[in-house]
Amino acid sequence: MSSVLLRSIARSARTPSTASAARRSLSTTAVRAQQEKVRTPHDYHTVEAFQGMHASEILPEPGTKADSKMRHFTVNFGPQHPAAHGVLRMILELNGEEILRADPHIGLLHRGTEKLIEYKNYTQALPYFDRLDYVSMMTNELSYSLAVEKLLNVQVPERAQWIRTLFGEITRILNHLMAVLTHVMDVGGLTPFLWGFEEREKLMEFYERVSGARLHAAYVRPGGVAFDLPHGLLEDIFKWATQFGSRIDEIEEVVTGNRIWKERTIGIGVVTAQQALDYSFSGVMLRGSGVPWDIRKVAPYDKYAEVEFDIPVGKNGDCYDRYLCRVQEMRESLRIISQCLNKMPTGVVKVDDHKLTPPPRAMMKESMESLIHHFKLFSEGYSVPPGETYTAIEAPKGEMGVYLVSDGTNRPYRCSIRAPGFAHLAGSDFMMRQSTACGVA
Repeated sequence: MSSVLLRSIARSARTPSTASAARRSLSTTAVRAQQEKVRTPHDYHTVEAFQGMHASEILPEPGTKADSKMRHFTVNFGPQHPAAHGVLRMILELNGEEILRADPHIGLLHRGTEKLIEYKNYTQALPYFDRLDYVSMMTNELSYSLAVEKLLNVQVPERAQWIRTLFGEITRILNHLMAVLTHVMDVGGLTPFLWGFEEREKLMEFYERVSGARLHAAYVRPGGVAFDLPHGLLEDIFKWATQFGSRIDEIEEVVTGNRIWKERTIGIGVVTAQQALDYSFSGVMLRGSGVPWDIRKVAPYDKYAEVEFDIPVGKNGDCYDRYLCRVQEMRESLRIISQCLNKMPTGVVKVDDHKLTPPPRAMMKESMESLIHHFKLFSEGYSVPPGETYTAIEAPKGEMGVYLVSDGTNRPYRCSIRAPGFAHLAGSDFMMRQSTACGVA
């Protein structure tokens, strides 16, 4: 028995590596088991890891590394989001609810409009401007039409200028109603949204009666407007304008002093006057910061020099001030609409030059020359003298500018569009920082 034990001890002494390997294997297994034991679901980064677990197991202790991992993350706001009201993708870097950085990704509706215009004649290029902003249609058409008229050096008839001014302010109310009411709805107020869209429907009917289309009107054209106003339209606009002021009062009564609305807008998205100028802001974004800049006053076009209106200006540059500016601008637009209705003259609504504007349908049935002019206008178009111009108007969202270059042919050599929202989106990062995720809407 003793000899067997001695042989076993000697054999163990001769193979020390085997014993140490066994010990290392045991220690490695223990370490691996210990590591597996301390791993948390946050180390897996998969949704499946959280299934079947209690909340106390998922949520880490405050102040730990796991807590930091869970609080600091990146999310996509859009491109399809109920609060976006369009296709905009915003990448938000969050620390819990606080926004650390906002990275806007635009171009999800990009269709190469500027390049497409280079392959169309001046008449065919007009409908592209309707589609740049679905709630500022006629003002977009006006910026392009004014640019073409500058290069052609033509004077639009008086009645056409008053009609343009009238529908420019109707478009402004359309836009401001959409901006204010959708913002209120995102905060939780559904009733003002329903009230306001009832009024928007009436304005869309005015669009349809004058142009035949509710959205893409193609009504304001170089040389004037497409058609004269139908019988009874001015009376209906007057009836609507007399009661719309009380509807604004109703919306303000529900929204302006509301505690939830003020908590969600006061101090949110603050822009100082200097920041607004540095980022080339315009429109309400600029006036809400205290800068009284309005192209209708600074460089009047059409009949804005002959109407009286004030420029609403904010003080704090936050969302609440911008809301107040939009509401007051709707009241000022009503003043302008009333003056347009009172001062609207009779007469023609387009330039009497059938090489630029099409002749009436009745003349086409009587005159071969009129039929030829009509055919040439809508097939080849008209040629514009060589030159370049930048024309800007005060669109509802801000400065809408068109830089148009002509090489003497019937097609624009270059048409660059300065949309107001482009500069505003560029400043979204600094406006959203230190705010909360719910304030993005």
